[in-house]
Amino acid sequence: MEPMVGRDAIAAVFRNNSGFPIPVSSAVNHETDTYDGTRCICLSTVWSQVDHTRAARLSFTQSRTILCDRKGVLQCLPPSPPCIHNNRECLSSNSPSGTYKAIVSETSRHQYLEVWTNGSLEMSLDLTAYNVHGSVYEDPAFVCLAWSACERRLLFIAEKLPVKSELSGLSCSSSASSNRYPEGGDRSVYVEDWGEGFTGQSSSVLCVADLKKGGVTVLSGVPLHVSPAQALWAPNDDGVIFIGWLEEPFRLGLKFCSNRRSGLFHLDSQGNCELLSAEGVSVSCPRLSPDGHWLVYLQGRVFGPHNQCHSLQQYDWETKKTSLLQDVVKRPKLGEFAGIYESLPAHCWSSDNQRIIFSSARGNFKDLFVLDRRSKRVTLISDNSEFGCWKLLLVHNELLVVSCSAPNRPPHMKLGFLPPAGGEFGMSWVTLNHPLLTFDLEWKSLEVNPAPQEENPQFSGLYIGALLVKQVTRDSRRLPLVVFIHGGPHAHFCAEWNPSVAALASLGYAVLMVNYRGSTGYGQDGILSLIGNIGYQDVKDVQRAVLYALQEDPTLDPERIVAMGGSHGGFLACHLVGQYPDFYKACAARNPVINAATLVGTSDIVDWRYSSVGLDYSFDQLPTPEALSLMLERSPIKHAAQIRAPVLLMLGAKDRRVSPHQGLELYRALKSRGSPIRLLWYVEDGHSLGRVETQADCFTNIVVWFQQALLKH
Repeated sequence: MEPMVGRDAIAAVFRNNSGFPIPVSSAVNHETDTYDGTRCICLSTVWSQVDHTRAARLSFTQSRTILCDRKGVLQCLPPSPPCIHNNRECLSSNSPSGTYKAIVSETSRHQYLEVWTNGSLEMSLDLTAYNVHGSVYEDPAFVCLAWSACERRLLFIAEKLPVKSELSGLSCSSSASSNRYPEGGDRSVYVEDWGEGFTGQSSSVLCVADLKKGGVTVLSGVPLHVSPAQALWAPNDDGVIFIGWLEEPFRLGLKFCSNRRSGLFHLDSQGNCELLSAEGVSVSCPRLSPDGHWLVYLQGRVFGPHNQCHSLQQYDWETKKTSLLQDVVKRPKLGEFAGIYESLPAHCWSSDNQRIIFSSARGNFKDLFVLDRRSKRVTLISDNSEFGCWKLLLVHNELLVVSCSAPNRPPHMKLGFLPPAGGEFGMSWVTLNHPLLTFDLEWKSLEVNPAPQEENPQFSGLYIGALLVKQVTRDSRRLPLVVFIHGGPHAHFCAEWNPSVAALASLGYAVLMVNYRGSTGYGQDGILSLIGNIGYQDVKDVQRAVLYALQEDPTLDPERIVAMGGSHGGFLACHLVGQYPDFYKACAARNPVINAATLVGTSDIVDWRYSSVGLDYSFDQLPTPEALSLMLERSPIKHAAQIRAPVLLMLGAKDRRVSPHQGLELYRALKSRGSPIRLLWYVEDGHSLGRVETQADCFTNIVVWFQQALLKH
């Protein structure tokens, strides 16, 4: 290995790899036809970029013109300078005609709704001053900023205002009601919220801004104890369609959880509310076809795995009947469509009202698919020969805009035109931008079979996925191996650009990212196989993948292996150094689960604490000695006495998913035994440790920690 790299040099490598702009969304501002039949499309794209100097994430819009004909793209003109900064914007949405753009912005603690047209401000409403709702919701679990077809009204989701007792001398709002301050306006009464990432967000309301009259109304008729979310206008603007999160008997954390009780509702213009979906399920992402005839949405089970393979349901707006469009995929064949694991894009329908386009995990990749509503056939339209990750940004008529990346390729934008139904296979793509830098890195996708004794008898025949990323080697030197484990556990590493992985590889490490059984992208059977088997099956899978990589690649040094991960990935990293104390030379864990038994009363997703060890959950669940013993048995703290490798812990003081006291348990256990341990405490961070300065500090400290440990080997 190369000599130790200084902290400043490590930080510089991370800055270089994490500073690339990332496309977030795209929209067509307007399109026109020229005299010779050429279509002129004005495309705007919102980008996100890290500015390490200010420790901030910047948002900016870039516009460009696309010239095309009926056969495809003729020319992509260079971006129109300058880029427009969006940092004061919370939300934005173009009107159906492209004439207007709505923006929710925030300045001096006031939120404003702005409407722009022809490059100038048409109108501005001070939403805070109206005092009929609280802050506008921005998280994808709730977010909505939808234009009516007539372009005179805007629909959005905001926090419900608390009811304030007249006994306190404050007026009562007639526009919204809440369970806040239910006893004489006592501000000491506990108010629930939706957990990690939603602190202070308790109950939501549907809001409509009347752009003609200049007012804001909170819609009535939403069922009690339901928080509306992900709303859109019903066909012909006859009311509103929305997802409703059920609040009773108490709220569970929503972040990264697709198993929460919810329903699909229609609130008509007279205030009548009807449940359109089945009861006792979890639903999300309602998407209406361009002609208003078909409504599709995702559906999954409640409780159990916190993330899952979804079915796609189809609701006929005319007959009021629901049918199954795409079932849950239980066991895909290698390389085939593996199911739907993530949200549908806001605009996912083709203009023929026949096809839905979406991105989803497939093994070690994320691909682009077309589902034909009539034939129910799913067609792969992305190409993994160059890029391992395809994220859909926009569907506009037949125009598709995507972001493509690979472990050695920062994000590119591509666009293509969807051929007529049946001709999607092999569609052509045009690249819009090329990153300024290239990286001398190589990667490969691995499929690993568990050892016979490690097969799951209920779900036999599943395989383990992994991605190996490293510098292109031109000599015989061996590389230290970083085993990188994702959290979740029902999450996924795909072959995309990851700044931390690229930076580690640039510093001379090989990085193995493991998709153990239970990861998304491998079918529902794979997800269910981990239920009741955490701390065993996933640990064995990671170790099996490491041994396989060592066998397949002679450039990896078996004497210099370290482990890192966050949340459940940190749980596994700590398990590995405890169960294989002589194999791993160091460990770095971000907000790890250390003792599932002590976490059960402090996590915002208490249901998962039971489900993960194979126990059924109900809201009236009380812990039993047997349940707590099982949780302890599956926890890394059980193996703490065997840990000899140096352990670095990084904890967010505001973490509501995995209490920072979890990490403190391991810290005390190791420190009392004289084991090398270091703890970094981030006062302003939650579970993701996602602030810009925190991410940079974590990376630098991880590399320094690994270097120091590996110098001894």
